[in-house]
Amino acid sequence: MLSRDVQLVAIGFFLLSNGVNLFVLTSAGMPAGAAPPLIPADDPAATLARTTADPLAQAFILTAIVIGFGMAAFLLAMAVDIHRSQANHEPSGRDDA
Repeated sequence: MLSRDVQLVAIGFFLLSNGVNLFVLTSAGMPAGAAPPLIPADDPAATLARTTADPLAQAFILTAIVIGFGMAAFLLAMAVDIHRSQANHEPSGRDDA
């Protein structure tokens, strides 16, 4: 991600964001025998009595995925713009030669 090449920065961002999403999902944990909270059982009392998965971590990950898609679109649009204007994959600026 520290490269000056915009394509490599975009790939690094995708890998990092997906890795963080997987880390949050696994660190949230799931109790043994837990079920998603939106699948009802036949008996409403049994639905309240059984353990369910924590939906907060899933909501965080869904939000992070949406933000990640927005950032991915921005990075790819920036890479296309740089490629069209300079015919290479590095932004203008300092020359670190």
